[in-house]
Amino acid sequence: MEQIIPYIAPLILLFAILASAIKIVPEYERGVVFFLGRFQGVKGPGLIIVIPVIQQFIRVDLRVITLDVPSQDVISQDNVTVHVNAVLYFRVVDPERAIIRVEDFNAATSQLAQTTLRSVLGKHDLDEMLSERDKLNNDVQEIIDAQTEEWGIKVANVEIKQVDLDESMIRAIGRQAEAERERRAKVIHAEGELQASKKLVEAAQVMAVSSGAMQLRYLQTLADMSNKNSSTIVFPMPIEMLKGLTLPGAGKEEA
Repeated sequence: MEQIIPYIAPLILLFAILASAIKIVPEYERGVVFFLGRFQGVKGPGLIIVIPVIQQFIRVDLRVITLDVPSQDVISQDNVTVHVNAVLYFRVVDPERAIIRVEDFNAATSQLAQTTLRSVLGKHDLDEMLSERDKLNNDVQEIIDAQTEEWGIKVANVEIKQVDLDESMIRAIGRQAEAERERRAKVIHAEGELQASKKLVEAAQVMAVSSGAMQLRYLQTLADMSNKNSSTIVFPMPIEMLKGLTLPGAGKEEA
């Protein structure tokens, strides 16, 4: 037993070195290896042997990363302050550039997304922010993707989640919507009055041409009034109708 004790410490050290030298890289990861500080290559997936101290091994996840962009205060082109937050989907397509050309690609992409979101949305009116969200998503995605390409990152999609307004602005928009509804109602009512007046003119022209049509209209009006609970009915009647109702030759006998 006393003979084995001196070998225990070297064995433990050997196992520790082996444990640190053996790296298992899953299918969705890659390992960026540096030899004495110089880039050596991208390894994986599978079993990787790394020499401790001499070689440095950095894991890089190749899966799509979901990044929440914090709420940003944006002043629109029509001077309205809104609070906008978004979500960004990106993935690493070149592990070498993602490690060598940027210190922390997650933090750098997040900061770039925040500044780009403020810059793009600040060029649009509030109505465009609310109605053209798909176009704004594409604009932000294209700008971020063009700048992160140097870092070996591909931005798959950008989605603006919420556009929040102040309470005073919400009330103002509500008043504006109500005024717009009233305007449309007045326009529709005026159009109806115009169409009705045109039809009345056409009916008057028909009655002016045909005396029989005028007589039928008076009789219809008399029938409608008789159906109501009224003791006295005053009904105007043109002289031409009276002449038509008088007996032939009545005027000659009076003469």
